[in-house]
Amino acid sequence: MIMKPKVIAVVGPTASGKTKLAIELAHKYNGEVISADSRLVYKGFDIASAKPTIEEREGIPHHIIDIVEPEFDYSAGDYARDGKKAIEDVLSRRKTPIVAGGTGLYFRVLLEHYNLPQVDTNYELREELEQRTKEDLVEELKILDKTAYENLTPDTSKRRIIRILELIKTLQRPLSEIETQKEPEYDVEWIIPEMPSREWLYDRINKRVDIMYEQGIVDETKRLLEKHGRISNFTETIGYKEILMYLDGVWSLDEALDKLKQHTRNYAKRQLTWFRKNPNLEVNI
Repeated sequence: MIMKPKVIAVVGPTASGKTKLAIELAHKYNGEVISADSRLVYKGFDIASAKPTIEEREGIPHHIIDIVEPEFDYSAGDYARDGKKAIEDVLSRRKTPIVAGGTGLYFRVLLEHYNLPQVDTNYELREELEQRTKEDLVEELKILDKTAYENLTPDTSKRRIIRILELIKTLQRPLSEIETQKEPEYDVEWIIPEMPSREWLYDRINKRVDIMYEQGIVDETKRLLEKHGRISNFTETIGYKEILMYLDGVWSLDEALDKLKQHTRNYAKRQLTWFRKNPNLEVNI
């Protein structure tokens, strides 16, 4: 029997303590951290994404952070490629890869048995879908593929939804039916931080938003707006989209921060729903 390389996966909802736990495990097992977060890949998305600072990383190398500009629509396929490359790099130096984050799809394409369907870009269909609103596209997805719809998160970009609809329409089947399986390449140990209760998690989320304000999320939003304009990866990211509503005069600052807390709690709830589907994880809250 061939032994598969060992990989540790630290998963969980936002504010649950994944980063701290991953760094502790890296110190203990001579490891390096490979991010599995769809917003940490973007340069400049720092405060809103709770990107760990150099000091917080405690000397542990971190991979797949700050690798592309926000204009680039970084896909799950891109992550599958970069994540495998990072794992093999860490293993080649006889260290332990520790994949940590909260983007469930990233774990699925990298460490589980999910294999992304390979479909060429349909530019004509994509242009047609681009003319419609995100809300309209979401409603169509709900009709065509309820499972894919339920897997959406508030941070799911319009481009990602268009790609899902493109796959469904091109192959004329729900995405859940065209997903192909592959043999997992690694021996994965799945770990989720201990969370005493849902109330405990929500309190941590609320406090994190307060810290984001103190750290300067308003100024960060202004800088990103000036540098990149209202591109979708920016305007659809939790944290920035609420502060933009404040800067546009739609909400007061207090209203924007309250909405940010609410949206983040909703996001955490959906993350928990996603991770409960993993039979290797015991999610108790």
